Order: sequence, then C-alpha cells, then structure tokens
Amino acid sequence: MTLQLTPLNGIPIIKPGDDLAGLIISGLTRTQIALESGDILVIAQKIVSKSENRFVNLTSVSSSKRAEDLAPQIDKDARLIELILRESKSILRLRPGTIIVEHRLGFVCANAGIDHSNVSKQAGDDDWVLLLPEDPDHSAKLIRRKIEARCQQSIGVLIIDSHGRAWRLGTVGVAIGFSGLPGVEDLRGDPDLFGRTLQVTQVGAADELAAAASLVMGQAAEGNPVVHVRGFPYSLREGSLQELIRPEEEDMFR
Repeated sequence: MTLQLTPLNGIPIIKPGDDLAGLIISGLTRTQIALESGDILVIAQKIVSKSENRFVNLTSVSSSKRAEDLAPQIDKDARLIELILRESKSILRLRPGTIIVEHRLGFVCANAGIDHSNVSKQAGDDDWVLLLPEDPDHSAKLIRRKIEARCQQSIGVLIIDSHGRAWRLGTVGVAIGFSGLPGVEDLRGDPDLFGRTLQVTQVGAADELAAAASLVMGQAAEGNPVVHVRGFPYSLREGSLQELIRPEEEDMFR
C-alpha cells in the first residue's frame, strides 16, 4: 500500500462567500493533479469556517451572568466565554486559560474550537474570533457534490481541526466532518496475521487520515489548508461524524 498526501498549491486567503470547491479545483490544476475516483480531499476547518462567515466580533457579544461569573476563574474575556457556552452542550473541566467542553456537535474539545489565530479581518484587530462550521458534515457534502459534478469522479471530503487529547501532550489533526468516506472501519471478525479472529478492533479511519494530513498542512503559518490524498486503504462510502463520537454511557473518562 502506498498512501500519497499532497498539499495543493496557491490556495488563497479565504473570505466569506468564497467558492471553496472552485478554489480547490484550481489548486488541483496548479499542483498538476487530475482527480481519480477514490481520492480524498482533506480541508482545514478554518477555511471552511471563513467561507461560511463564521466570524464573530467580540464587541457584538453580550455576556451572560454565567459567563461573567466564570471569567475570573478562567482568566478569559467574558464575551469569549459566552460564545464558548453558546457553542457547547456542557462544561466538563475548567482551569485558567482553558475550558474543556462537550461541543454541540458531540465531541470533547478545548474552548469549543473557537480560534483567535490567523482569523483577524484587519491587522491588529484582536476582537475577531472564528467559530467551527455550523454543520461540518453538511459542509463536506456540499463541497464534495460540487467537485464531483465538475470533475466527474467519486471522491471523499474530510474537514479536520486540531485537538488536544486526554493523557497526552500535543495537538493532532482530527475529523470534525466528512462525506463519502468511512469514519470507523469495523475489523471485528477479520483474521489477524496468524489467523486469529479479531474481537475488538475498530479503526478510527477518518481520524487516522486527519492526523496524517495535519502533518502536511502544518500547525502555524505554512498555508497548506487543502491536502489531496490517494491510496486510502479503505473503500469509500457514506459516513458521518457521529460514527466517531463515543456515547456518554461508554465514556470512562468523564
């Protein structure tokens, strides 16, 4: 098996309303890649959020009493805390600088995925923040449909973000929405190398690919928000983020 991951050249700074599908197709052309059925396009969450105008200026936010009460504990702007609360189902942990929440989309993350870095609309303006896409699965489906219609190939689209992990340092790329590829591949019942039947193995395929693509994208100023993937070792199919969300009653760490 050979897995190829190639960043697309020349993806510009994204603005609200930009046609991501069209920009990605142009990037494929510049990178001299002709899409084939079975290919996957991995897209950084940030450019999806920007294209969907998920910007919020903190000056427009009125903080609730709960946000005001939490602000001294967390050492964050109460208006930012208010946005975190609005984007979350529940707060799981607090410490200065960080709120660990169950996001309204179902996963656990820091600060509801709200980002300050590389999002300012104007140089020196620190009041702008960027929320995650409203529905990343739907965003992935729309981008996929547009690209498939123009290129006449069956592909997958994966939207990723950077998350920390319990018990380990460092952020990694994880899937937050996708279309046309599996989230989890269930290998239970398959034989291992020695013919023993696998009993528990379920592969988080979308997250594994997200982590690989994140290495190519980078985490700072690299400017590689879209990665083309060829050689994904699992068959493409319809999938959704909910495949990857562990039910709360099975969560041993809350």
